[in-house]
Amino acid sequence: MGEILKVIGLMSGTSLDGVDAALLDTDGEAVAIPGPGLTQPYDAAMRAGLRAALDAAKAVAPGDAVPAAISDAECALTDVHAEVVRRLLTEAGLTAGEVALIGFHGQTILHRPDQRRTWQIGDGDRLAAATGIDVVNDFRVADVAAGGQGAPFAPLYHAALVRAAKDLKLPVTVVNIGGVANVTYVGRDTILAFDTGPGNAPLDDWMMRHTGQPLDRDAALARTGRIREDIVAAMLGNPYFAKPPPKSLDRLDFSFDAVEGLSSADGAATLVAFTAASIARAAEHFPERVTAWIVCGGGRIGRAGGPVLLRWASSRPSVRPRRLRTRTPACFACRSSCRWPCPGSWQARSSRSR
Repeated sequence: MGEILKVIGLMSGTSLDGVDAALLDTDGEAVAIPGPGLTQPYDAAMRAGLRAALDAAKAVAPGDAVPAAISDAECALTDVHAEVVRRLLTEAGLTAGEVALIGFHGQTILHRPDQRRTWQIGDGDRLAAATGIDVVNDFRVADVAAGGQGAPFAPLYHAALVRAAKDLKLPVTVVNIGGVANVTYVGRDTILAFDTGPGNAPLDDWMMRHTGQPLDRDAALARTGRIREDIVAAMLGNPYFAKPPPKSLDRLDFSFDAVEGLSSADGAATLVAFTAASIARAAEHFPERVTAWIVCGGGRIGRAGGPVLLRWASSRPSVRPRRLRTRTPACFACRSSCRWPCPGSWQARSSRSR
C-alpha cells in the first residue's frame, strides 16, 4: 500500500438533485478508511440552471463560444460545491490544510462518445481558490477523446470495495442508479462496466412536467399507477440493450415520450418498470450469473423505485442498497496525484490552491 492521503470526493450526477460529498483515506488502490459524507440538495433555481445548461449543450459544436446558460451554471455549480466542502470540513472537525486533494467530478451536460465528445462543467481553479485545497477534475475527457466511453465512472472503486468485502462471493454486480443507470460486474479475474439504460431521469422529467416536483419521493405516485407492460416491452426493443459493452449513454438518450398520453400515475409506474427491466437485461452481458446485486446511487430503491424496483429485486439472488459513488472522485484524485493509471486512457486535470 502506498502513501495514504485524506481526500474529499464530490459528485453531482445526472439525477441533477444535489451534491454528494465524502471523505476518504486512500492510496488510490485500496479504501483504507471511509470517512463521513453528506448530501446537499440543489434548490429549484440550481436545478433549473443545470437543466438549461443540459439543453443548451446539445446545440454547441466543438469550438463554438460557450453560451451564458452554461457558463453561468458552471460558476453557480462550482460555488455550491465549495459550500459543501466547507460544510463537510466543519462537520468532520478538519481544516483545509489537513486534506490533500479534492476529486471534483462536476456536472455532465453532454455525453457523445461516438463523436468523441463529453462535457463536464465545473471550474477546478475556482474551487481550489475557494477552498484552499488542490483539486483534480475533468476525469472523462481524455478517455473519450482516445475513443473510450468515459463511462461508467466508478468500476475500479466498486471492484476494490467488492473484493475487500468479507461477506460477498464473486461474481457480484454493483448497480448505480442515477439519471442514467449503470453496472459494474466484478468477477474473479474480470471487471465489466457499462450503462444499462435510463435511471431516474425520465421519471424525474415526467414528475416535473406533471406535478411540478423534481422526483417521485418514495414512489408515492408510481405505487398508485398501473404498469403498461406493452409499452415497457416496446421500449426494451431499443437496439441499445442488445448491443454488447462497452457502451454508455447521455442523460437525454431516453425520454418519457413513450408514455405520453398516460395518466401521471400510470406514466410514473411504467417508467420505473422500464428502468427495472433494463437493469435486469444487463445480466445478458455478464460472463457468469452473479451471486449478489448491490444497489447504490441517487435513484436506488428507497428514492423513487419503490415497489416496482423491489419487485425486480425480489427475483435477484441478493440485493443490498449501499452508498458508494460519492467516494469515487476521491479515489481517482489520489490515483492522479500519485501518477497511477486510471481506467483505460483516463487522465485528469489538476488545479493548485496556492
